[in-house]
Amino acid sequence: MTVIELESALSAVGRDQRINIKGAQIHVQPIAEAMTPEFAPEEKVPSEDNIAWETVFYSEITDDKARKLASTLRLEEQISLLAGTDFWRSMPIPGRNIPSIKTTDGPNGARGEFFTNGTPAALFPCGTSMASTWNLNLIEKIGQCLGEETKARGAHVLLAPTVCMHRSPLGGRNFESFSEDPYLTGKLAASYIRGLQSKRIAATIKHFVGNEQETERKDYDAVIAERPLREIYLKPFEIAVREASPWALMSSYNMVNGVHADENTHTLRDILRGEWNWNGAVISDWTGTYATAPSIKAGVDVEMPGISKWRKVEQVKAALEKGEVTRDEIERAAGNVLYLVDRTKGLDDQTPESKERSIDNEGTRKLILQTGIEGLTLLKNEGNVLPIKDAKRIALIGPNVKRAIANGGGSAGLNPYYRVSPWDGLRGRFDGEVVFAQGCDSSKWLPLAAPYCTTPDGRQGVQLEYYHGDKFEGKPAVVQHKVNTDLWLWDSAPKSVLPAYSFKVRATVTPKSTGNHTFSFASVGPGRLYLDGELFIDNWNWKKDGEAMFSASEDKLASIQLEEGKPVDLLVESTNEVRPASKVSIIGREHDYGGCRIGYQEEDKIDRLKEATEIARDVDVAVVVVGLDAEWESEGYDRGTMDLPKDGSQDRLVEAVLAANPRTVVVNQSGTPVTMPWASRTPAILQAWYQGQEAGHALADVLLGNASPSGKLPTTFPIHLEDNPSYHNWPGENLKTVYGEGIYIGYRHYERAKVAPLFPFGHGLTYTTFAYGTPVASSSILSSSSPITITVPVTNTGSFAAFEIVQAYVKDIKSRLPRPEKELQAFDKVFLEPGETKNVSLKLDKYSVGYFDTSLGEKGLWIAEVGTFEVLIAASSVDIRNKVVFEVEKSFTWVF
Repeated sequence: MTVIELESALSAVGRDQRINIKGAQIHVQPIAEAMTPEFAPEEKVPSEDNIAWETVFYSEITDDKARKLASTLRLEEQISLLAGTDFWRSMPIPGRNIPSIKTTDGPNGARGEFFTNGTPAALFPCGTSMASTWNLNLIEKIGQCLGEETKARGAHVLLAPTVCMHRSPLGGRNFESFSEDPYLTGKLAASYIRGLQSKRIAATIKHFVGNEQETERKDYDAVIAERPLREIYLKPFEIAVREASPWALMSSYNMVNGVHADENTHTLRDILRGEWNWNGAVISDWTGTYATAPSIKAGVDVEMPGISKWRKVEQVKAALEKGEVTRDEIERAAGNVLYLVDRTKGLDDQTPESKERSIDNEGTRKLILQTGIEGLTLLKNEGNVLPIKDAKRIALIGPNVKRAIANGGGSAGLNPYYRVSPWDGLRGRFDGEVVFAQGCDSSKWLPLAAPYCTTPDGRQGVQLEYYHGDKFEGKPAVVQHKVNTDLWLWDSAPKSVLPAYSFKVRATVTPKSTGNHTFSFASVGPGRLYLDGELFIDNWNWKKDGEAMFSASEDKLASIQLEEGKPVDLLVESTNEVRPASKVSIIGREHDYGGCRIGYQEEDKIDRLKEATEIARDVDVAVVVVGLDAEWESEGYDRGTMDLPKDGSQDRLVEAVLAANPRTVVVNQSGTPVTMPWASRTPAILQAWYQGQEAGHALADVLLGNASPSGKLPTTFPIHLEDNPSYHNWPGENLKTVYGEGIYIGYRHYERAKVAPLFPFGHGLTYTTFAYGTPVASSSILSSSSPITITVPVTNTGSFAAFEIVQAYVKDIKSRLPRPEKELQAFDKVFLEPGETKNVSLKLDKYSVGYFDTSLGEKGLWIAEVGTFEVLIAASSVDIRNKVVFEVEKSFTWVF
């Protein structure tokens, strides 16, 4: 094809379209349209690594080469591809020049090799904060940046995005997912995937499917009727597959309707591969494979992590000989793996894996800051307390003020380039005086001991010594320096000491005050903690699971009188033997993952609440920063309550500061809704989510009016936990979780049940006001091949430049089956200067009017019924500004 032919082809298509040119699929994205006002084309940010924000025209590789190669491999070679070679990598076949590719977590950053203490990486805002931007172009740019970050970690596959639904406010991983709404989730995911894969990095959309809770996540059965399965839980995956075609997908841990997700032929084979005709690679969640043949047969191509538990060559051969799996199914899975290798690294690329490196640069920083600002969600602002003007003295009060609460816990965590706390952010932006009071303690576990620790050679942190075998025999085989005392060794123990090892942690702890100070200790295997050679905490034969590190013991605490400046020697001895010992017979091995966590807290002799009250009285504005953190919201467990932790201390703090100073702003940092018993009395409430490494700067810019907040809630904030639709079926009983609310999750439930939320879905204020003009539809008739575009003029009627997010909800006036009151089916975001008017475009198609009817066809079909539909033009799910009516003249059905 000539350049002239290419230019002609490109000029014939529009935004976000794909064209086929001689068999090559090209994703078209005009550069100027992808820029937000803050990132106009003339302001492209520089990068020391030449990161380009514009989309790369990437020609899709067909799977022919991979399939042909798979067919030529010996059976043993095909089988070898069906499991990882180690914790993060696929299996290479050197004799056939097939390289290994590397995966890395996660949704808000490319962590690299290690869960803790890894290569510094960019930390973006969490999923709910990204979703609060409602900015598809911005999310696509984040995907592009994460593509470069993934390359810098030497990886080819990013284990993201997470698109599980916010079924309950208590979901432990809600913060890393996007929303309670499947349409919003799917559109955001598609943008993220397009950006990521434009850099030739595979997206791994997860977790497929029904993984809405962490409680008993490997064992519970998500009992979901077919209609809600299709309309709610599969819908984000469906949108992403149709609009962005992720190259990989991760199966979930749980069962779906009695069958483990990795063995579920209905979801994986019938729907994903069959109806959707998706041809990517399915990767199991880590240790989320439960048998040999069923998962291969259903369509899971790769068991992770390696070394394989279920797919050793002899195991698969035995299944083949018994007729439990066919040779074609093995070859098909091998071909899917090779196709993923070819799309990312290339089947012929023998370049050694590059060493992990950091690429901190101004472009990434600006993008994270802009994402943070656009995600901050102003829930309430009576009396224009915000933005803060003409203040000379501001009090920052709360347990999260001097802590940089930037992310949730689990696989979404990483070692960021830096973190900016609210304290650092405001002090760097505000010319007046900033004073501080902690107010209360909200930590779930004791803070890490690391800041008080030095190694034997004088460095901050601890010395970690590994020994061959589990008896601490001989000299250390490997010695490492660790800056943290969160020593989870799941993926970081040196290969040279596996499979059975013991380790010691050595450090000197120097108290900063005199008092009765407390140490905490949790271990994955057996462990003991010594102080000055004396056994202080014995955790050798623990029996009760805790929450930290997925498979560790409960925290054990002990206190001791120590003197300021007088050091004590700390020693930990632990092994990777399985604990509790009773698990050996269940998991079939005596050694597993090792690790420990060492916490330390000095006695607090100050009345924190009284101190906070006194400081609040004497300032112009009090800003109370409360919320959750990576200990309270994490992979591995769900929240036990919607209340702020702990024991009501944060609520008492807010009430005390409100009583002391009526000009009080409450900033809540959490990835999910929290109970706000003080909301009616608080003039200003800002939902700050987890904002990544620039959290403090984004917060300061919004508080001070350097930028207007523009976020809108991607999930409903109920008044009480009991109000949420899953309350009666959470987290289930006898390992069964019945999704009894059906299609009525989130705002669909609150509207149907006529239960008023605290803050509704789609709600968010700015520092200005907007007027919506009369909407105009391009047609009054919608059909399967004729979509409708609704144009709405929006005017900034205030004095502050800001974004507005216009939402379109579709209401089916009369349908044969019950339907929600309305459903989000389009949205647009526009930036307006004061007095400026712009048109927003809201596009509706057949997917905007359909529902899934299980009575149609053999397995059910999507149907758009003849009749009248209303399009409700809205600023939130309850703030309806206008409406348009259209017709479907003849019913029609479809599969995908």
